[in-house]
Amino acid sequence: MSKFWIITKDVYLKNVKSISFIIMILVPFVLMGVIYLAGNFAQQNSETDKIGVIAEDQQITDYLSQSDMGDFHFEAFSSEDEAKSKLSDEKIDAYMVVTTDNGEVSGELFSENSLGQATQLLIQQQLTGLQSMMRASSLGISPEEVAALSQPAGFSRQKVSFDANGEMTIGEDNSAVQYAVSYVATIILFIIILTYAQIIAQEIASEKGTRIMEVILSSTTAQKHFYGKLTGVLLVAVTQMALYGIIFAVGFNQFKDMEIVKSVLDGISLDSIFGPFLWYSLLFMFFGILIYAVLAALCGSLVNKAEDTAKAILPVTYLSLGGYMLGLILGASDPNNIVIRITSYIPFLSSYIMPIRLANETVEISGVLISLIVLVIITFVLMFMSANMYKSNVLVYSEGGIWTSLKQSISIMRNERKKK
Repeated sequence: MSKFWIITKDVYLKNVKSISFIIMILVPFVLMGVIYLAGNFAQQNSETDKIGVIAEDQQITDYLSQSDMGDFHFEAFSSEDEAKSKLSDEKIDAYMVVTTDNGEVSGELFSENSLGQATQLLIQQQLTGLQSMMRASSLGISPEEVAALSQPAGFSRQKVSFDANGEMTIGEDNSAVQYAVSYVATIILFIIILTYAQIIAQEIASEKGTRIMEVILSSTTAQKHFYGKLTGVLLVAVTQMALYGIIFAVGFNQFKDMEIVKSVLDGISLDSIFGPFLWYSLLFMFFGILIYAVLAALCGSLVNKAEDTAKAILPVTYLSLGGYMLGLILGASDPNNIVIRITSYIPFLSSYIMPIRLANETVEISGVLISLIVLVIITFVLMFMSANMYKSNVLVYSEGGIWTSLKQSISIMRNERKKK
């Protein structure tokens, strides 16, 4: 077995057999289970908030008392003093004084603790509806006519395409499903990049810090050691993703006949997920992990001790965070934004942004291919440069930080080339 595969196997088996790898596999499922149980527990043990209502107009208190809001209900009181007493004795959670002036309804809520923004918004909506009904009544409009006026307009989107003759055809719009997939993939990519950037930097920095690196490089080349470490860590990442895929496939076959699963899948075209969109997204994810892993390996080879790896991979962290935030925030709200369009072709950022543009169907396949080709080329260029710098990097021990180590490493490389 070549030394490259010996290094790769050692890195792979060491990480796969570790407790931390098993925890990484189990954590997402444990979190989903905890969220599910917590949601059920909260739903079963949730208490309905009681809100007292005081108003001069009896019709207002009757209207609000009869409203069924689910999470809270109104209780009429004849005076504010009575409501204060109930609030002090914790018999109610809050009370509201409702006043009217020239057809305008306003409410003032009193509570010791916040009821939450969602509850306060619902209360405001109730008061707005009440105000509309009162104004409609003064104008002689019936409640049925008010309901008809308040009915929202219908709106839908149709995906269209044009053939060579300019004829338009209406197709199936799967952008919502594709966006959900890309959204989840972006979060997973961010977590994997940060996790494995730390692992590969730690792998290299730990050997350098214990001075074992000199012994290793005396029996193999620096390039083989670099590529072996990189390949081993990437195989661990691929193993993790493959296990998630297997678990998802087994779980889907077990639960696909459940009513809740059928209701979720109803109206979803699986072709929109398991089609070109998925394969392009997986390619961007793979090369995104690869380019960040290469950068993390380069940064890890410049530090003196394993304890400094967290600081060493800050460029990886900031670049990854930038792509993550751009993709999830700006890409979701405005996928045609000029910033999104430009950064979707920039390596390190395109892995996050291009799948979201593809999900929103704001880019042609030709644009996706250009972005992917640029990402692949830059990845291999960076990998080749990092491998060439690796030998001088791991032999530099500087207390001046990463930039000082990088300058010394480049100086060593130049001197070696002059000697040759």
